[in-house]
Amino acid sequence: MAYWLLKTEPSTYGFDQLQKDKRTVWDGVRNPVALRHLREIRKGDQVLIYHTGGERQAVGIANAVSDAYPDPGHKNPKLAVVDLAPVKPLPRPVTLAEVKQHPRLKRHELARLPRLSVMRLSDEEWQLFLGLAGL
Repeated sequence: MAYWLLKTEPSTYGFDQLQKDKRTVWDGVRNPVALRHLREIRKGDQVLIYHTGGERQAVGIANAVSDAYPDPGHKNPKLAVVDLAPVKPLPRPVTLAEVKQHPRLKRHELARLPRLSVMRLSDEEWQLFLGLAGL
């Protein structure tokens, strides 16, 4: 199993909406590096959902319920999507400011590459996020 962080603008599609929908197709990724990461997601991988914009914080956990697959809404074979289902909200959101201050997270892509919307988390980084969230 691998761990990932996926970013979304909460006014477009937030974690609350994922919980209501119970399942969604995660699409709209266009950045080549983010697409490369997205294509590596496999069924059973765990995902942190991160709200961008004014929030800038990880807010929930989801599961990949499919492997990544070609985006059926587009003819471009490089575009990919993945199906996600919510697991639970984090007891306490983990802010970008906390990530940037944490000695072992401040060099993660989240702190260094603010426009990247899909990024891998190591096992250690996943555990650090969960610890900061109170899990």
